Amino acid sequence: MIAYIVRRLLLIVPTLVAIMVLNFVIVQFAPGGPIDQIIAQIEGRGDVIGGFTGQQSETVGQPSSSDGRTRGTRGLDPQLIAQLEKQFGFDKPLHERFIQMMGNYVMFDFGDSFFRARSVVDLIVEKLPVSISLGIWTTLLVYLISIPLGIRKAVHDGSRFDVWTSAVIIIGYAIPAFLFAVLLVVLFAGGSYLQIFPLRGLVSSDWAAMTTVDKVLDYLWHMVLPVTAMVIGGFASLTMLTKNSFLEEINKQYVLTAKAKGLSERGVLYGHVFRNAMLIVIAGFPSAFVSVLFTGALLIETIFSLDGLGLLGFEAAIQRDYPVMFGTVYFFTLLGLLLNLIGDIMYVVIDPRIDFEAREN
Repeated sequence: MIAYIVRRLLLIVPTLVAIMVLNFVIVQFAPGGPIDQIIAQIEGRGDVIGGFTGQQSETVGQPSSSDGRTRGTRGLDPQLIAQLEKQFGFDKPLHERFIQMMGNYVMFDFGDSFFRARSVVDLIVEKLPVSISLGIWTTLLVYLISIPLGIRKAVHDGSRFDVWTSAVIIIGYAIPAFLFAVLLVVLFAGGSYLQIFPLRGLVSSDWAAMTTVDKVLDYLWHMVLPVTAMVIGGFASLTMLTKNSFLEEINKQYVLTAKAKGLSERGVLYGHVFRNAMLIVIAGFPSAFVSVLFTGALLIETIFSLDGLGLLGFEAAIQRDYPVMFGTVYFFTLLGLLLNLIGDIMYVVIDPRIDFEAREN
């Protein structure tokens, strides 16, 4: 197992580099780089991104180049543009900038944000608790709902309960979490009907003056809608995975043998089937947590104005804040690769009979 872990850790390096290269190249060809953003602000044109969607005024300068630098702009001193390019590092070739960036990232030096006058590490540390809160609550609730529901669907396979819950699961799987979020806002956050839950933020404005109990209740009250939206959009796959895992185990010979020995159905289910069927479900917890952070948090945080990593990444993409963009991509990618490794280790912890090294030989 030690040799397998070492190989997986070594494999993380080329995987991480390949992902960063792909993102770096794609971003360089996106219009409206950081220099364009700054020039747009100097010229009083606001957000330069609007210029690439038909919203730009007639005073717009020439288009930007593929490496994030501007090719010049009407009415601005070329020396000023050259100074800006040098200040932000765009006077260097692409490959030099990438090598320098990755060298700094190895030491977890993500640099400073172009537009926030703060280090990227400080921004990530500040926003991380919000995203972690969403991820933990969502993942725990998804597991608490999906596992019992999947087990019952497997036990009562083909029954009316299985049929109507499958219909609910199909709806939950088909509709994205952010659409559920919009629906919840409309129904319960003052959109058009009821004003029960708060619409914005993780806590109220007077949270600091509240008692400890009120702080906890206020925090939970603010989490209801965003977590509900993410749970509804995320429980379907895990429920069906649990059901299929149990169905596969229930139909195996050792279950029939256990029943023939006189064990009760409940004893067979939780004494023999549960451990084998839950292997893939429990071991997938780290990956499920990362999946929530990657896919669900961005739009949910944006809709409910939760100041987390998802919203930070969205704003950085709009502003072309490269240090924040690449810093968050690097952080999430490394976290995901490490948690996938932890997931494999959990397989062995749950079932010592699994030997990854033997499978590779």
